[in-house]
Amino acid sequence: MALEQAERAAEQGEVPVGAIVVCDGELVAAGHNLTITNNDPSAHAEIVALRLAGQRLGNYRLPGCDLYVTLEPCAMCVGALVHARLRNLYYAADDPKAGAVVSAVSLMDASHFNHRIHHQGGVLAEPAAELLRGFFRRRR
Repeated sequence: MALEQAERAAEQGEVPVGAIVVCDGELVAAGHNLTITNNDPSAHAEIVALRLAGQRLGNYRLPGCDLYVTLEPCAMCVGALVHARLRNLYYAADDPKAGAVVSAVSLMDASHFNHRIHHQGGVLAEPAAELLRGFFRRRR
Protein backbone atom coordinates (compact mmCIF):
# COMPACT_ATOMS: atom_id res chain seq x y z
CA MET A 1 0.00 0.00 0.00
CA ALA A 2 2.89 2.38 0.69
CA LEU A 3 4.24 1.58 -2.78
CA GLU A 4 0.84 2.48 -4.26
CA GLN A 5 1.03 5.80 -2.43
CA ALA A 6 4.51 6.36 -3.87
CA GLU A 7 3.15 5.75 -7.36
CA ARG A 8 0.44 8.35 -6.73
CA ALA A 9 3.11 10.84 -5.73
CA ALA A 10 5.01 10.20 -8.97
CA GLU A 11 1.83 10.69 -11.00
CA GLN A 12 1.50 14.14 -9.41
CA GLY A 13 5.12 15.04 -10.16
CA GLU A 14 6.19 14.52 -6.55
CA VAL A 15 9.20 12.49 -5.46
CA PRO A 16 7.68 8.98 -5.21
CA VAL A 17 7.56 8.30 -1.50
CA GLY A 18 4.52 6.77 0.17
CA ALA A 19 3.63 5.90 3.74
CA ILE A 20 0.87 4.15 5.67
CA VAL A 21 0.02 3.97 9.36
CA VAL A 22 -1.34 0.68 10.69
CA CYS A 23 -2.79 0.31 14.19
CA ASP A 24 -3.74 -3.08 15.60
CA GLY A 25 -3.59 -4.57 12.10
CA GLU A 26 -5.93 -1.95 10.62
CA LEU A 27 -4.99 0.69 8.05
CA VAL A 28 -5.56 4.07 9.70
CA ALA A 29 -3.93 6.48 7.26
CA ALA A 30 -2.09 6.66 3.97
CA GLY A 31 -0.11 9.49 2.47
CA HIS A 32 2.46 10.42 -0.11
CA ASN A 33 4.81 13.31 -0.71
CA LEU A 34 2.94 16.57 -1.26
CA THR A 35 5.73 19.10 -0.82
CA ILE A 36 5.45 20.51 -4.34
CA THR A 37 1.66 20.27 -4.59
CA ASN A 38 1.12 21.99 -1.23
CA ASN A 39 4.15 24.31 -1.36
CA ASP A 40 4.99 22.81 2.03
CA PRO A 41 8.51 21.59 2.85
CA SER A 42 7.11 19.53 5.72
CA ALA A 43 4.61 17.58 3.58
CA HIS A 44 6.72 14.42 3.40
CA ALA A 45 4.78 11.16 3.08
CA GLU A 46 5.43 10.27 6.71
CA ILE A 47 4.16 13.60 8.01
CA VAL A 48 1.07 13.47 5.78
CA ALA A 49 0.24 9.97 7.05
CA LEU A 50 0.91 10.89 10.71
CA ARG A 51 -1.35 13.95 10.48
CA LEU A 52 -4.20 11.88 9.03
CA ALA A 53 -3.72 9.15 11.62
CA GLY A 54 -3.76 11.67 14.46
CA GLN A 55 -6.96 13.22 13.14
CA ARG A 56 -8.68 9.88 12.62
CA LEU A 57 -7.67 8.54 16.03
CA GLY A 58 -8.21 11.83 17.84
CA ASN A 59 -4.74 11.79 19.38
CA TYR A 60 -1.33 13.16 18.47
CA ARG A 61 0.21 10.14 20.15
CA LEU A 62 0.04 6.91 18.16
CA PRO A 63 1.16 4.18 20.57
CA GLY A 64 0.62 0.71 19.20
CA CYS A 65 0.84 2.03 15.63
CA ASP A 66 3.36 1.15 12.96
CA LEU A 67 4.53 3.20 9.99
CA TYR A 68 5.50 1.66 6.66
CA VAL A 69 7.32 3.99 4.26
CA THR A 70 9.09 3.49 0.95
CA LEU A 71 12.19 5.54 1.80
CA GLU A 72 14.28 5.85 4.95
CA PRO A 73 12.95 8.87 6.89
CA CYS A 74 14.87 12.14 7.12
CA ALA A 75 15.71 13.96 10.36
CA MET A 76 12.45 15.94 10.36
CA CYS A 77 10.40 12.79 9.94
CA VAL A 78 12.34 10.82 12.55
CA GLY A 79 11.59 13.60 15.05
CA ALA A 80 7.88 13.44 14.20
CA LEU A 81 7.84 9.65 14.51
CA VAL A 82 9.42 9.83 17.96
CA HIS A 83 6.97 12.52 19.10
CA ALA A 84 4.08 10.39 17.80
CA ARG A 85 5.35 7.50 19.96
CA LEU A 86 5.11 5.00 17.12
CA ARG A 87 5.81 1.39 18.00
CA ASN A 88 7.53 0.24 14.79
CA LEU A 89 9.00 1.75 11.65
CA TYR A 90 9.42 -0.34 8.52
CA TYR A 91 11.05 1.30 5.53
CA ALA A 92 12.06 0.10 2.10
CA ALA A 93 14.98 1.87 0.44
CA ASP A 94 17.92 3.39 2.29
CA ASP A 95 18.58 7.09 1.71
CA PRO A 96 22.35 7.61 1.78
CA LYS A 97 22.05 11.39 1.42
CA ALA A 98 19.35 12.27 3.95
CA GLY A 99 18.37 9.06 5.77
CA ALA A 100 18.27 9.65 9.51
CA VAL A 101 17.64 6.11 10.71
CA VAL A 102 20.93 4.45 9.74
CA SER A 103 22.32 5.90 6.50
CA ALA A 104 23.44 9.54 6.79
CA VAL A 105 22.90 9.75 10.57
CA SER A 106 21.43 7.42 13.20
CA LEU A 107 18.91 9.57 15.03
CA MET A 108 16.66 6.66 15.97
CA ASP A 109 19.34 5.40 18.30
CA ALA A 110 20.09 8.79 19.89
CA SER A 111 20.22 8.40 23.65
CA HIS A 112 18.55 11.75 24.34
CA PHE A 113 15.18 10.71 22.87
CA ASN A 114 12.70 9.61 25.51
CA HIS A 115 11.03 7.08 23.21
CA ARG A 116 12.49 4.23 21.20
CA ILE A 117 11.01 2.94 17.96
CA HIS A 118 11.86 -0.49 16.69
CA HIS A 119 13.00 -0.05 13.09
CA GLN A 120 13.69 -2.33 10.16
CA GLY A 121 14.89 -1.30 6.73
CA GLY A 122 14.98 -3.14 3.44
CA VAL A 123 11.31 -4.15 3.33
CA LEU A 124 10.49 -4.24 -0.43
CA ALA A 125 13.59 -2.13 -0.99
CA GLU A 126 14.09 -2.95 -4.66
CA PRO A 127 10.66 -1.93 -6.00
CA ALA A 128 10.79 1.26 -3.92
CA ALA A 129 14.30 2.09 -5.11
CA GLU A 130 13.31 1.42 -8.72
CA LEU A 131 10.39 3.85 -8.43
CA LEU A 132 12.82 6.52 -7.24
CA ARG A 133 15.47 5.73 -9.87
CA GLY A 134 12.88 5.80 -12.65
CA PHE A 135 11.43 9.07 -11.43
CA PHE A 136 14.79 10.82 -11.36
CA ARG A 137 15.87 9.28 -14.69
CA ARG A 138 12.79 10.79 -16.34
CA ARG A 139 13.43 14.19 -14.75
CA ARG A 140 17.02 14.39 -15.97
